[in-house]
Amino acid sequence: MKAFIISSTLLFLLGCNSSTDQQKQNDLIAKDSAKIVVDTPATKDCAVLYKNARACDSIILLQTEVDQALATKTIRAFTDFAFYCESDSLSPIFLVKTAQIAMAINNANQAKVVLDRCISNYPKFKNKPAAMFMLAQLYDEQHMLNNEEEAKRLYEALIFEYPKSDWATNAKSAIKLLGKSDEQIVKDFSKGK
Repeated sequence: MKAFIISSTLLFLLGCNSSTDQQKQNDLIAKDSAKIVVDTPATKDCAVLYKNARACDSIILLQTEVDQALATKTIRAFTDFAFYCESDSLSPIFLVKTAQIAMAINNANQAKVVLDRCISNYPKFKNKPAAMFMLAQLYDEQHMLNNEEEAKRLYEALIFEYPKSDWATNAKSAIKLLGKSDEQIVKDFSKGK
């Protein structure tokens, strides 16, 4: 229920049709939430990596269902670009897109790692509040990271840092929902609270 806030404001982009080895794709999954293991791509040429990431971005727009293999390949293409071309202004965008995909395939640790990287490495990123909100939601959701204290801390940091943003408004609403079951939220909503 709480996820409706973010899903109504962020585009969901998934998939690509890459020919990379499945085992290499699986190596991207974060076992340690502090780090991502990234295999060296066939090239570190940012133009080629960007072309691959854009191709994946375009293909996923055609998808109607989440496909694990396509999602994993897309995560690889996006993270290759973001990690090896980190000075490019599109890198934080691809990190956020990676998080969206990881969330869609229930890989909360992968999403956390890339959102942490986006927030810490790109402090002037214009969509940093969205990344902060997504990270807070990861902690907020029971089926993801399930840590309401951390979710609240992140929501409050967002409100403090970006008080006039729409994301701060959403964070204030999300704080009011912390600790409530979906049934309680529906009940409160129907009462007009």
